[in-house]
Amino acid sequence: MSVATGRKSETARGSSGLTHPYAAPPSPGEAIEIASGVLWARLPLPFRLDHINLYFLDDGDGWAVIDAGIASQPARDAWDALLAGPLSGRRLTRLVVTHAHPDHIGLAGWLTERFGVPLLASQTAYLDCLSLSLDPGRLEAKVYTDFYRRNGLDDETNKLLSTLGHGYLKMITPLPSTFQRLVAGERLRIGGRDFAVLSGDGHAPEQIMLYDGPSRLLLVADQVLAKISPNVSVSPVDPNGDPLGLYLRSLAALSRDIADDALVLPGHGLPFFGLKERIDQLIAHHDARCRALLDACRAGPRAPAELLGVIFSRDLDPHQMGFAFNELLAHLNFMLREGTLKFAPPLGKATRVAAM
Repeated sequence: MSVATGRKSETARGSSGLTHPYAAPPSPGEAIEIASGVLWARLPLPFRLDHINLYFLDDGDGWAVIDAGIASQPARDAWDALLAGPLSGRRLTRLVVTHAHPDHIGLAGWLTERFGVPLLASQTAYLDCLSLSLDPGRLEAKVYTDFYRRNGLDDETNKLLSTLGHGYLKMITPLPSTFQRLVAGERLRIGGRDFAVLSGDGHAPEQIMLYDGPSRLLLVADQVLAKISPNVSVSPVDPNGDPLGLYLRSLAALSRDIADDALVLPGHGLPFFGLKERIDQLIAHHDARCRALLDACRAGPRAPAELLGVIFSRDLDPHQMGFAFNELLAHLNFMLREGTLKFAPPLGKATRVAAM
């Protein structure tokens, strides 16, 4: 088995104060043994965030796989390189998908059919992906265009978001007709490890995480990333939802329940130590955004679209605009629930908010 083991740093310390056991990620087609019986690999993504981490857990006579990658030819090619290289000689035993975003679940159907392995996922992840694969046209439905128009986006931007901005959501292969449901509070035995099944929210509904307490190992998916803040977005089909509130509660639970010396294996970026410090940084990040939005609204009522530049100052392509705008709405919904903002009389058909 060809597994890279030579790039471990003594203690690679990032600018955030976190420490990274490996200062550089695995190269394409390569896997690094990041912990005993745990391999770390990467697949490419066709976005600014250009990769996803995969993890392979020793499962007796084979490897249990954590996440699948997006349905693209470069991702399939990277899988072939892994299977011909560090994964050769042992079978895949099962596929655990952490959540329904295409970069994590996109190739799940392809992998389960190709290797005859079961799919393990939360019920929400399975049903969300199944719904989209059966009806991909729903992303351009009236509920989406009305949602963006009501929040002040012009027709041209609205059209971009409802077409190009949502195109990545269709990068999925058909799921198998059955799956094994993972439920928070249960345990999942993989090889010699007995993982607690955890569930987070805010970034994705019922996102699955796995924690092995004795070996201090946390597969955290996208709930906590070392350098970027996971996207937290309002869905057009749940326009009054509070994903930011759910996300902050999920972070508090992780900070309370997980040992601070746990090795954190995220869906993107570098594995790291310093979970509680990173959680504190993420909470402070969202608090700063809320304060900036409140300051902007003190000058008078604003439509949500008028507030986008307050927290996203750089130019955004249609893919990034969808994430950014829906995350802006997550902050506004949170502040409306907290009582720091209130609804103001609308201007035409556009919603407006104002400081309390």
